[in-house]
Amino acid sequence: MSSKRKVGLDDRLAALATVRATGEGRLPDAIARQLDAVLTHVTERRKRSPEHTVIGVFGATGSGKSSLVNALVGQDVATTHVRRPTTSEAHSVSWDPNGASELLDWLQVRKRTVLDDPLDPRASTLLLLDLPDFDSIERANRDIAERLAGQVDALMWVVDPQKYADEVLHAQFIAPHAKHSAVTLIVLNQIDLLPADQVNPVVDSLRGIVERDGIPGARVIPVSARTGAGIPQLRTALGDLTAAKKAREARLAADVTTVAATVPDAGSAKRPTARDTNALIASLGTAAGADVVANAVARSYRKRAGQATGWPVVSWVLRLRPDPLARLGLGPSRRGDDPAFHRTSMPALSAGAAAQVSLSVRGYTDAATEGLTDTWRTGIRTTADQAIAELPAQLDLAIASTPLPAKGSWWWVIFGILQWISALAALVGIGWLLGAALLPSVGLPAFEVPKVEGWAVPTLFIAGGVALGILLGLLGGVLAAATSAGRRRSTRKRLLGSVGAVVTQTAVTPILTELDRARDYSAALTLAR
Repeated sequence: MSSKRKVGLDDRLAALATVRATGEGRLPDAIARQLDAVLTHVTERRKRSPEHTVIGVFGATGSGKSSLVNALVGQDVATTHVRRPTTSEAHSVSWDPNGASELLDWLQVRKRTVLDDPLDPRASTLLLLDLPDFDSIERANRDIAERLAGQVDALMWVVDPQKYADEVLHAQFIAPHAKHSAVTLIVLNQIDLLPADQVNPVVDSLRGIVERDGIPGARVIPVSARTGAGIPQLRTALGDLTAAKKAREARLAADVTTVAATVPDAGSAKRPTARDTNALIASLGTAAGADVVANAVARSYRKRAGQATGWPVVSWVLRLRPDPLARLGLGPSRRGDDPAFHRTSMPALSAGAAAQVSLSVRGYTDAATEGLTDTWRTGIRTTADQAIAELPAQLDLAIASTPLPAKGSWWWVIFGILQWISALAALVGIGWLLGAALLPSVGLPAFEVPKVEGWAVPTLFIAGGVALGILLGLLGGVLAAATSAGRRRSTRKRLLGSVGAVVTQTAVTPILTELDRARDYSAALTLAR
């Protein structure tokens, strides 16, 4: 029986870091900043005093936060003076200050009070923060409350009967922290201002509003800082959070969940098959002139074979025709040159060939990125466009640097010798006949021309030489055609190999790397969520 390993916070943090790294350039700037902030915050918080639980007391002006803090700790530690109705800086109350200083320094809480008796026997490691009103008219006070709302381990929202349903409170403060329900307490203070029969209806109403904020099953604790009603229950709830020793990790996990939910998906795409890649290489090979060069190799071989094995009397005519490879700058004279220092003599890609390169690469890219979101498809298309810009020169260099078969065949020598023998035989026969006919006219004795079966031997020499030359020419043509066809195929294969290396390096690998990046991003985002 197999079981899946539980995904912990460390796994999710590593995944979130992967999302940030692989999403570079693909993520909106605002979300990238949020990811950076959460990753930094989680790292910094986990390095500091893991035994302490930081609970922030948040509320609007007039909700009685400071009075509630005083009632909880049993002393007047928070300022509630009538002429200073709002807290202007964060104030910590603790009972075990050992190791808390660095944490409070990081939280930028300078005002600190240390007491002897904890508000609950299990809450000795509690750090209770009385915070400025989040709706303060002072921007600096609101900034402190907003900053610490993102740093404390648990949040205690204090509301009063008059403003418990305030839209700003719920829309701008409680709802954005909905993922933190495991570390959230909702406290309805000042219930002494309500008629006794109205307390439960107001609590139910507040619970319903908070559930609509995205915190199902929210725990709402009614209290009165003035009369002490509900204070023991609230102390117990704070003791529960502290004793569980999970508030910090739960808060950090909620931060990861919250920010991961805002990160856009990349979608999914299938990796191109080998057939897709080979089709791209073949198309670009054609555009680069692989077929042109392969055909030139075949024609060059036939030309040189004709020169080497044709009847010497007429084969010299072939030497007057330019070599097809030489016309492309790829002839035997180029061997040993470094193709990196020059281009071939082949013309630059025509408009049609350039369009074929562009369409082939873009078609390959579009097929490969089908299923990805527009942001990721656009990014990978940019990579493809860079490849399209580089490919013409790279393809030309690949063609120029590919070794081409330039050697002749072993049978050329044999055929060449036999052709010379046939030519000499014909010349001997011609000379013999001319001698027999012309010698008497110059006063030299005539000689009898021998015959075989009624045929003059010189005539047989001429006929045999010509016939042998024609036969060798026909046979050599057949062999040259067969061999040139093989060389055309092997040359095309070799050229496509060179083209394939360039296409793979310049286009395929970058595109596949981006696809792998998208897959890593999606997998990491799934894990982070």
